[in-house]
Amino acid sequence: MDLGAMLAGKRVLVTGASSGLGENFARLAAGCGAKVVIAARRKARLDALADELGRLGSPQVTVVEMDVASEASIADAFAAIDASGDLLDVVVNNAGIGTAGEALTVSTKDFDAVMTTNVRGAFLVALRAARRWKEAGRGGSIVNIASIQGERVKHRVTPYSISKAAVVHMTKSLALEWAEHGIRVNAIEPGYIGTEMTDGMWETEQGKALIQRIPMRRLGKPEELNGLLLLMATDAGAWMTGACVPIDGGHLCSTL
Repeated sequence: MDLGAMLAGKRVLVTGASSGLGENFARLAAGCGAKVVIAARRKARLDALADELGRLGSPQVTVVEMDVASEASIADAFAAIDASGDLLDVVVNNAGIGTAGEALTVSTKDFDAVMTTNVRGAFLVALRAARRWKEAGRGGSIVNIASIQGERVKHRVTPYSISKAAVVHMTKSLALEWAEHGIRVNAIEPGYIGTEMTDGMWETEQGKALIQRIPMRRLGKPEELNGLLLLMATDAGAWMTGACVPIDGGHLCSTL
């Protein structure tokens, strides 16, 4: 079964596509021949990525500015998506931020920013897509990008851990509620992945120590999430909904 071929011709929205995992997922979809909608706040980076995706084989690339922390921005982005082509088939809910520090010192502003982006933003994007699918009488697939920190916690990133636990439960709740409409909702729970946002951290002593706690003794690569994304996004996973699957080099299985 060629999972990539099953994505060909589908319209795929990737949020947070200007860097990191989102950029990787956009490249994956384009390489499979999907019509890709890339969304983020940094339009200049999206424009550069759009040029690349066209060369990778995507039959259609749509650039949309979207700040998932703003409901108005999400509404404007979906209006642009609706105007520029067919209904979406797949939503990759990837946009997210983090904050570090002791819980006793985290500001309310920082806490709210993480929750607004990681939880409320993901919910509002999913809601916009699901409403359109229900109105059209057809299904669709939503893939939320959660984290292994939605299952277990790490010191000094409490707001982020809380937000990803919320994404895990949101995935299951929406999957249950929307299954009758043919809308599938699943989540990938990445472990520690090497991206441009975190590269500097892994050169520190603390970062190197964290890597040694991963049973496979290495960081993951963004492309190592691709197989699971294709399963969740395509009809290969047609009976799969409410699943939250870790890809973490065995980290969740590590000894306490």
